[in-house]
Amino acid sequence: MTGAMATIPYYDSEAVARATPMPVLIAALRRAFASGEYRAPPRLAADMGGASLLVMPAWKGSARIGTKIVTVDPRARPSIHSTYILSDRASGRPIAAIDGAALTRRRTAAASVLAASRLARPASATLLVIGTGALNAPVIEAYASAFALGQVLVWGRDADKAEAAARAARAQGYPVVAVATIEAGLAEADIVSVATLATKPLIAAAALRPGMHIDLIGAFRPDMCEADSETFARARVFVDTREGALDEAGDLLQAIAAGAIGVDAIEADLAALCSGAHRGRGDDREAITLFKSVGTAIEDLAAAELVAGRVAP
Repeated sequence: MTGAMATIPYYDSEAVARATPMPVLIAALRRAFASGEYRAPPRLAADMGGASLLVMPAWKGSARIGTKIVTVDPRARPSIHSTYILSDRASGRPIAAIDGAALTRRRTAAASVLAASRLARPASATLLVIGTGALNAPVIEAYASAFALGQVLVWGRDADKAEAAARAARAQGYPVVAVATIEAGLAEADIVSVATLATKPLIAAAALRPGMHIDLIGAFRPDMCEADSETFARARVFVDTREGALDEAGDLLQAIAAGAIGVDAIEADLAALCSGAHRGRGDDREAITLFKSVGTAIEDLAAAELVAGRVAP
């Protein structure tokens, strides 16, 4: 191999983690959304005979282009592979290749906490994390970096996995315990973060208390759902991007289809929250706030710039 591609550095998952301490990553995402300089079209999807190819581009003015390339093949193990390519827009030359899965996990958790910094009560001290998958650890790390958490509760469908996730988090110094039921966790939580592949609601509006903040990360397809429609009706609703949410956010779309809310129930997106165009929770201490995300390539690009600028491969 010759030319630029012969020397392009590759940043693996460990390098990504080193370059993206959560406070730094959250700040980078805040600047990206506030600046108005980043653009991301809808993702491109292609069928590859039972497998899927996803391409998610974004660009920053005339400076950078980033492209995340994802292959999803249910027949393979692991079933998902992802690589991120960061390029100089003026020359078109690649600058870096990055572990796309690690990048996605960390920017997703950071975006949730970025929203919570505007929407959750500052004194929130108990976090409930629903889901024991790959996002469990970065979600706990991200929230602990921004809130003085006295307690973190974890629930999963598999109790053994929930105990294992709690044990792993405690080994990192976080005050984490597993709970037997979602209801038990909701009874104590100030913030609830849900990162699952659920197709039926896990959060019921009847179990929510005034002042809570709900962070819904899963349900990134129209057939998926993490919270019932009444939860959206009771909450002040915010999204990462309006276009993405109204195209893909399953539980939000189901709440709209059921007539529980209208499209105008969405108060603001991350760009408005970060730029100050919307004040977020403000003085409304009793409100239930809800942040629904499906992910955006803007977050990928901001995180990738951080990675390429902070560490050696």
